[in-house]
Amino acid sequence: MHLGTILDDARATGVGLAEPDDVFAAFEEWAWEAKALRLYPAQEEAVLGIALGSNVILATPTGTGKSLVALGAHFTALAAGERTVYTAPIKALVSEKFFDLVDVFGAERVGMVTGDTSINPDAPILCCTAEILANLAIRDRDAGGITQVVMDEFHFYAEPDRGWAWQVPLLLMGRAQFLLMSATLGDVTELADDLSRRTGRDTALVTGVERPVPLHFAYEVSPAHEVVETLLADRQTPAYLVHFNQSHAVEQAQALASIKIVDRAGRDEIAAAIGEFKFSTGFGSTLSRLVRSGIGVHHAGMLPRYRRLVEQLAQRGLLRVICGTDTLGVGINVPIRTVVITALTKFDGEKMRRLSAREFHQIAGRAGRAGYDTEGDVIALAPEHEIENAKAVAKAEAKAAGGKNGGKKAKPVRKKAPPQGFIAWSEATLEKLVASQPEPLVSRMRVTHAMVLGVIGRGEQREGEALETMRTLVFDSHEPREVQFAHARTAIDIFRTLRRGGIVEVHEDPRGHRLLRLTIELQANFALNQPLSPFALAAIELLDPESDTYALDVISIIEATLEHPRAILRAQEHQARGEAVAAMKAEGIEYDERMELLEAVTYPQPLQELLGEAFTEYLKEVPWARDYELRPKSVVRDMIERAFGFRDLVSFYQLGRSEGGVLRYLSDAYRAIERTVPEQAKSPELEELTDWLGELVRQVDSSLIDEWEELAHPDPEEHRARHDRPIDVPPPARSVLGNERAFLVMLRNALFRRVQAASFERYAELAALDGPQGFGEERWRDALAGYFTEYDDIRVDGDARAARLLEIDRSPAASGEWRFRQVLLDPAGDRDWGIEGIVDLAESEELGEPVVRVERVGPFRD
Repeated sequence: MHLGTILDDARATGVGLAEPDDVFAAFEEWAWEAKALRLYPAQEEAVLGIALGSNVILATPTGTGKSLVALGAHFTALAAGERTVYTAPIKALVSEKFFDLVDVFGAERVGMVTGDTSINPDAPILCCTAEILANLAIRDRDAGGITQVVMDEFHFYAEPDRGWAWQVPLLLMGRAQFLLMSATLGDVTELADDLSRRTGRDTALVTGVERPVPLHFAYEVSPAHEVVETLLADRQTPAYLVHFNQSHAVEQAQALASIKIVDRAGRDEIAAAIGEFKFSTGFGSTLSRLVRSGIGVHHAGMLPRYRRLVEQLAQRGLLRVICGTDTLGVGINVPIRTVVITALTKFDGEKMRRLSAREFHQIAGRAGRAGYDTEGDVIALAPEHEIENAKAVAKAEAKAAGGKNGGKKAKPVRKKAPPQGFIAWSEATLEKLVASQPEPLVSRMRVTHAMVLGVIGRGEQREGEALETMRTLVFDSHEPREVQFAHARTAIDIFRTLRRGGIVEVHEDPRGHRLLRLTIELQANFALNQPLSPFALAAIELLDPESDTYALDVISIIEATLEHPRAILRAQEHQARGEAVAAMKAEGIEYDERMELLEAVTYPQPLQELLGEAFTEYLKEVPWARDYELRPKSVVRDMIERAFGFRDLVSFYQLGRSEGGVLRYLSDAYRAIERTVPEQAKSPELEELTDWLGELVRQVDSSLIDEWEELAHPDPEEHRARHDRPIDVPPPARSVLGNERAFLVMLRNALFRRVQAASFERYAELAALDGPQGFGEERWRDALAGYFTEYDDIRVDGDARAARLLEIDRSPAASGEWRFRQVLLDPAGDRDWGIEGIVDLAESEELGEPVVRVERVGPFRD
């Protein structure tokens, strides 16, 4: 029986859930019968507090069952016929919670709203991110009749960029009941008092709970491999080695591969579990070797399917060691016995600093598995130079003790100094972090155009009503007084800008009351979706659909509205500067002038001038867009112009350790093009390229697009089937030939890569593209010698990549081959030279990309 059935029965009989004690008893009984769980005292206190109508701040350690308390809260709200909302920091957690709640309450009672989609949005239980709820509350204090708010990971309240969204519901939703949950909140006494004052409810603080699995802390002046060997010998694994850099995590995993992590039986079990799982070249080959040795890698730069594989292997107890980053602490259920923290400092995007107590406890809390371990261990490693110095001292002392110095006193060891700018840590640092409570939450309120518009955009209202809402957001916020006044000045400036721009009108009703009214209609949930999508639509109208570059220009407009993929842009800038230096050296430009000129060289930014001017005009009519930044860039366009596939892009820019981030960007770009560009603006070429991009993403890792489509058309049964699928039953392979239009674009790209390499006489590259069984470097050289005797160059402009220059004969398809003829566009326009060969369809299916075999390069034979 699930909780939805209990609610149905109570409604049908009219008895059973009339009193708080009845609600609590029903939930407690369900937890035991359905989950075989007895509530901990802290869970009892929290659920009973919710049932009695109190707010609850649940600040208990990881592993104490906060998710079960959230279920109890939702059950309590539904039993009273009220509406409840669950918020989490990221969309992936929101979608997971959506499916979990559907299992427990039934699909008709659960809805979800994200920036991507809206499913059953009026359901009694709504799942969304904190930003979604904040914007709903700004436009309607009741947020659509929500009377209970469950906010998970509430420590995000202190995040500099996003914390405002955790605060806004507290300020505006005074009639709601709140359940705020996190393992690392710190002292929340003032927050509890403030919450009681606003809501008129008691606020119960459930804190200070002992972990069901106690932790032990240690400081080790030993290298990581020695610590891991000890943990293996003492059966204190699985161990998670936390790094604050993705590259360091991978390097550490490779260094540990020399240790015998698992025995032969363990390796056989891992191999059987992996089954036919496909690993691509590059990092995939590295990961395959590591996991077969019992070592996992886990960080945000990995492909989702690789992270999921590591999580599944770890959940089955097959990996003894995992090297990763501190991102594991957000919503991932991986059993860990021991956490090894490789440094007590991190780079926060601006500078190196020591870990905060909140960061430390968030990481440490992953150790010790409830239901598996009776205790957990957290080990902090000493700095590398300290470890080396300790070893040198020990070696000198051992030498002296063994009489190898001829009875002389051992010479003082010359100790290695820390690197320049090094931020030190020690055992005392660890002890201080262990003893420290997480820092008090710091308010991160901010005022934006979107916020002011949201307040005004509720419909025609009295000026005083809007003013009172803004006063609440500004002067009731948890900011220092001087900051509140700064926010007030910002709000006034924004309001004046909106009035001057004619976006807001002020007029009087017959009674002399001043009324505010927007002169434009806000798009539905305008602050919840891609904020610059309306600008993209307006900018596309400036393009000439007859232009040869129209499709590429549309893609550039969409890319300018997306977040920066920093790893790719850094690599592009590095590449551009390298090429610029080589060109300047060839021109004889002196070093100092080269360095000065180099400052202006950056990653490609197509349409920068056009977009900049258009955005300036757009801001005059849509001033809230000032909250966002237009970011011209060329990643998808760069791939098209260079005829790159995913592996080509990763290899060319050396992005092997960031391929997950690359894929996420390409997936976002595909979704944005698919969702933003109207049908009437999609040329045949743009449709082809959109198909190609979607298929490229799916062939690398379909999970990102699958998740997006699943959000639009949720199927709980299919979701469970996919997520519960055993590792040794790999996901069904997607046929690369299933979308022929996308496959043809891939084929044209593969052949155009050869045209480009031939144009610049890069014979080694041509041989590499063909592989060991290909046409070969010397044969390419000999064949093209004849061409360059006849013509000066091979064109590689837009005309040279036209679809009409590729002829395909599908008649041999029954034998698993297509024949092709790729025309080389010569400067005279004769078109009498080209590349001929076959496309191996069977191998293309196997690799997920066209497999081309060049047979002849030369003049055509009629």
